[in-house]
Amino acid sequence: MYLLVHDDREYLRAPGEELQTDLGVLTVPEDVESGDALETHLGTTFHVRELRGPDLFDHLDRTGAPMMPRDIGLLIGHTGAAAGDRVLDAGTGTGILAAYLGRIGAEVTTYERDPEFAQQARENMDVAGVTDCVDVRTDDLTDELDELIGAIDAGDRERFDLLTLDTEDAAAIVGRAPELLVPGGFLAVYSPFVEHTREVVEAAREAELSEIETFETIQRRMQFDDRGSRPNTAGVGHTGYLTFARRLF
Repeated sequence: MYLLVHDDREYLRAPGEELQTDLGVLTVPEDVESGDALETHLGTTFHVRELRGPDLFDHLDRTGAPMMPRDIGLLIGHTGAAAGDRVLDAGTGTGILAAYLGRIGAEVTTYERDPEFAQQARENMDVAGVTDCVDVRTDDLTDELDELIGAIDAGDRERFDLLTLDTEDAAAIVGRAPELLVPGGFLAVYSPFVEHTREVVEAAREAELSEIETFETIQRRMQFDDRGSRPNTAGVGHTGYLTFARRLF
């Protein structure tokens, strides 16, 4: 998939597909490449651009409120998620986090309990180009924990380098984190409410995880005009809370 861009307009299309707008009609060539310029029948030029992470956030079909890029950036930076990491994720939703992790080369197994959400996430993984490294499963991870941990204990599968959770029952999964993670592996939980965050922190303490930290993610845009420079007063800038913990040994 590529973005076709003209001024502030962006359209997502695959090679061979047609674009129809008030600016004209064009068919994307099968051999299209990023950087090409395509012209509609009315003479309007669209520039071809490859998808990047922020483009996924803007253009993937949503089934709920996905994690914001700034939350994902903090998660990746704090846990050191990298190519080759094995990631267990719950609460796929739109799949924005799974797509970001897949695009940096991690191997992601993600659970989504809603069948319609899971199917949309699979389609989004196809758009993101990560179907080879992101496995979207239609299940509730809490129902699969015993079987999953049993397979790990039996040596039938490896432990995970990173456990990421965006679910209401995250605290219950956190309690099993030491059985799921490799020594040195990280836990990251996104929570929209502070009460939920407290439950996660308490569960991490009871599980004897280390380096437990919680951050509220707030971001403010700056505005610059003739009167001066200051943070934009529109919007709160708060998205949620991120709790991190680690299995050291």
